Amino acid sequence: MSKVLCPICKKVHERIENGSCPVHGLSSPYVYDFRNSDDFLKTETSRIKKERQINGLIELVGKLQAIIINVEKDRVLATTVEFLRTTGYHYQVAFENKDYLTCVLKLKGSPDILIRCRNQEENPFRSFNLHPKALNLPNTRLETYIFQTPDIREYFRYHSTRGVRFIGDDIINTDHYRFVQTFPSSYTGISYAVIQWKDQEEIYPAGQDEILKWNIPKPEKGYLINIRELDHTATRVRARDRDPAIIEFMELTCYNFDFAIYVELFNSITNVARLSDDAFAMVFTSGISPFIDEQHSGPTEKFIRNYGPRVHHLAFRTENIEKTYRSLKKDKQEFLIGLIGSPQQGLKQTFTETSPNSLLVKEYVHRYGEFKGFFTKNNVTLLTGSTDKQ
Repeated sequence: MSKVLCPICKKVHERIENGSCPVHGLSSPYVYDFRNSDDFLKTETSRIKKERQINGLIELVGKLQAIIINVEKDRVLATTVEFLRTTGYHYQVAFENKDYLTCVLKLKGSPDILIRCRNQEENPFRSFNLHPKALNLPNTRLETYIFQTPDIREYFRYHSTRGVRFIGDDIINTDHYRFVQTFPSSYTGISYAVIQWKDQEEIYPAGQDEILKWNIPKPEKGYLINIRELDHTATRVRARDRDPAIIEFMELTCYNFDFAIYVELFNSITNVARLSDDAFAMVFTSGISPFIDEQHSGPTEKFIRNYGPRVHHLAFRTENIEKTYRSLKKDKQEFLIGLIGSPQQGLKQTFTETSPNSLLVKEYVHRYGEFKGFFTKNNVTLLTGSTDKQ
């Protein structure tokens, strides 16, 4: 049976005899034989841009403010220390309330990283983590992307009328900000959130939160200054969910689908969505075709089978990348692949091994001055192949 994508609910289904969508029951001429299609995504990008214009949403969602990485209770400190020794980030504060223990990491010019664990059993993300190679860390994943907004009430009102489900009945109102987040996406296991600051100081702890007296020094490693802002992250999604996952993200933010690189050798597509050429980019990687078996499906679909749909890696812009790579190796950082690329190709990149604390890979990437692109097919192919080791 062939696959169909409903343009109303953006879900992929098996074709049924009367051609109607099993979610809302309507028959539509726009339901089509599903295949991953750049043409379809570009058409959807045009539609979404028009909707933003009509509804006054063009600047409703801005840059990425922070990411939330949830880990197991006994790994918050270890995860924090790991980020301090492998990135340019610095520890700012740790605080706790009845719901969470949160550690805040900051780097000027880069989104904040919030490393946290839950103090309550309830976890809406847990079901996404119950896959063979993630079972030992059932509460661990990059859960939430937080974007800035100048008008959180309008964001909440507009998307509520669209049927978007939010965690909580209303906007969360704290001493320093207002905040709202969606339930995790059925395609990615990711929640998208917006924050509106009440003042210029970006302070996460609220008045009732307990400030923890943690002293976590930054390692005195000179090369860490070379590891700079968060350049992009890459989420692995199933082949059937590639289009709807990207469309969902575009509809909840002001990002647009930019381009895709097909790696037929490894049954993989790397898709890039951007807010602007110099802003943090959101990458989605899927199979070209769905998982068949371990031998024929390629590393992307195998990763999803083993870990579930989730963020695979965080990429950091890196200066002096050759020296930085050697220094990280000397300090016992293991890698999935060596440095690939060259000044002639325009960039160099590498992947670390999977973190035992966060299940995330870190990428270090350097683009040379004259390089106008974002990726090259050669590098994407080699990096994709290296993830077969996971």
